Amino acid sequence: MKKITLLLVFLFLINVVFAQKLSLTMEDAMVNARTTLATENLKMLQFIKGTDDYVYLKKNNGTESWLRGSMKSLTDTVFLTLNEVNRKMKAASFDTLSSMPSIQFAKESWTVNTKGRKYAFNTSDNGFKIIVSKDIASMSNVEESSAGYVAYLDNFNLFIGTPHAADRVTNDGSKDIVYASSVHRDEFGITKGTFWSNDGRKLAYYRMDQSMVKDYPIIDWTERPAQVENIKYPMAGDKSHEVTLWVYNVETAKNIKIQTTGPAEQYLTNVAWSPDDKYVYIAVLNREQNHMWLNQYDATSGNFLKTLFEETNDKYVEPLVPMLFVKNKPDHFIWQSRRDGWTHLYLYQADGKLLKQLTSGNWEVIDVKGFDDKGECLFYVSNESSPVSRNLFSLNLASGKIKSITSGDNVHNTMVSIDGLFVLDNQSTISNPRTVELIDLKSGKKKLLLQAKNPLELYGTGRLNIFTIKNNEGTDLYCRMFRPVNFDSTKKYPVIVYWYGGPHNQLITNSWNGGAGDYWFQYLAENGFVVFSLDVHGSSYRGRAFEQSIHRSVGRMQIADLVSGTNYLKSLSFVDSTRMGLFGWSFGGFLTTNFMLTQPDIFKVAVAGGPVIDWKYYEIMYTERYMDSPQENPEGYEATNLVSRVGNLKGKLMLIHGLQDNVVVQQHSVNFVRAAISKNIQVDYMIYPGHEHNVLGKDRAHLYQKVTDYLFEYLK
Repeated sequence: MKKITLLLVFLFLINVVFAQKLSLTMEDAMVNARTTLATENLKMLQFIKGTDDYVYLKKNNGTESWLRGSMKSLTDTVFLTLNEVNRKMKAASFDTLSSMPSIQFAKESWTVNTKGRKYAFNTSDNGFKIIVSKDIASMSNVEESSAGYVAYLDNFNLFIGTPHAADRVTNDGSKDIVYASSVHRDEFGITKGTFWSNDGRKLAYYRMDQSMVKDYPIIDWTERPAQVENIKYPMAGDKSHEVTLWVYNVETAKNIKIQTTGPAEQYLTNVAWSPDDKYVYIAVLNREQNHMWLNQYDATSGNFLKTLFEETNDKYVEPLVPMLFVKNKPDHFIWQSRRDGWTHLYLYQADGKLLKQLTSGNWEVIDVKGFDDKGECLFYVSNESSPVSRNLFSLNLASGKIKSITSGDNVHNTMVSIDGLFVLDNQSTISNPRTVELIDLKSGKKKLLLQAKNPLELYGTGRLNIFTIKNNEGTDLYCRMFRPVNFDSTKKYPVIVYWYGGPHNQLITNSWNGGAGDYWFQYLAENGFVVFSLDVHGSSYRGRAFEQSIHRSVGRMQIADLVSGTNYLKSLSFVDSTRMGLFGWSFGGFLTTNFMLTQPDIFKVAVAGGPVIDWKYYEIMYTERYMDSPQENPEGYEATNLVSRVGNLKGKLMLIHGLQDNVVVQQHSVNFVRAAISKNIQVDYMIYPGHEHNVLGKDRAHLYQKVTDYLFEYLK
């Protein structure tokens, strides 16, 4: 009997030990969340162009190999090993590799990126050729063309190289005259400054003259003594830079200027080539950002030919995506617009005649994935199911019939094969870390490629849910809440609210971890906090009216929405409304500081990172879209000047700024601290030397430990 009793006690103790969950560390939450605790995935998953097979990288016995599969194959088999890659590299007299390189696969050739070079491997004769040499790859803004030419910048000037020589395209490049680079501070969907023609023999490129923009000092503190690095930072209401577009013909060595007309201070966006490369199209936007002209230019002479159509709005127009010509139908193109209040697709003739609106409804088209093989169907992603979802649809351009390929309120990240017959679907929800499937669009059959395990299954985690509340006008606001680990509804818990609230951002989606990219919220839940976020007015993917509600008065609607959120929190029996903290970064840093001054009795403590304090000190392109200029809207700028209201602060506030921030310059927070000193108001301040607008790398864990310690000090 004693033996049985001892055995039962032993089994009970084992169960207790195994039932205990691990606790996240800050390193787990902020660093390991992207490595050892990241959700399992199929690395470099892609279709092999020209086939319906897929490949991905997977470790076998500690070594990565490429695996290949298809809808017909029951199991995925090894396709390419590192030893095989090295045999091919050695045969081509190239250095061998110690790890598997990045490869883009096509039926007849593979493109390999390794050791600062880009190679093309021909599968028929096992030969390699260099696409981008190591010397060119070390330059900036490198972009190769379909004809084998490579554009790059060297000492501010544009060159176009071949495997044997290089043409110098420009001669006057400098810090003031910027070539072949992203312009207009990366607004309007602009991410680069070179645009190769379809045949790869002509290059359209930006030229930006910013000599008229005042220098702004950024201090390099690593030098002795510290050095000033001047950047060009056009502030709202001041002089802006001047941009033109040029075209270089590689075969004729002729360089021509596109003859855009109008004021020098305007925006040239959404550059596109016609399918036959005879024409260049530009969405020209006035500085006021309320009038857009889609213009056609002759690519040989640079002459203006015609305006295809115009778009206007009493607040702002924001063209983000270039025209997309229909596959196999070069006289038709797709245009994305919010003209009916939501981002939708429109079909045009090449002469600018509107044929029809392709999608409509109180939801947004979020991405266009391309056409099927015949060009009859267009694939696009939308949030038609709900604002927190992403689903793939196909649209027949002739009939207008729309077919749902994925469904549900979860988030689907999809990849469509070139022929439009298969889809790789990578989906998740707040309860499902990841499911990867291959979908046969003809039969509807699905093949499971991966069902990821919960990376936090050994850890104690707080329950996460997504829901809506009504604001004071009756509009639904999407919210996310993490409840404390071992939640007890009879207890009172402190709250930390995290928000952003600005355009081009959505915090909350029905995806793994609720859309959060790390586990900091779970770390807080582990430490006994309710963690709450909400997407307020101004956030993305809720339609034009939802976003434009902030026009000329940023902060007003967002603060009202968060008041609704805090009223909801106060209504919960388990919330201790006397212990609430607020945290936001960038636009969220502005809103956090603003809220602490406008509603000083709600939050006990707050942290504002990289905060805009006075919109007169922020860049023209972004600020004047949402606020107009200071000359046009003096009342709006004064209402959002937080320096003038520093005396309203009651709770504890810490400001954080990257010392090399070139987006929200440090002058914002410095001016606020100076004003606080003059009013005898205590604020806390933390800097991150060597970091720009975001604190990245190993220092990010330090940042979040700093924020956590500060919030815990006043809320625990």
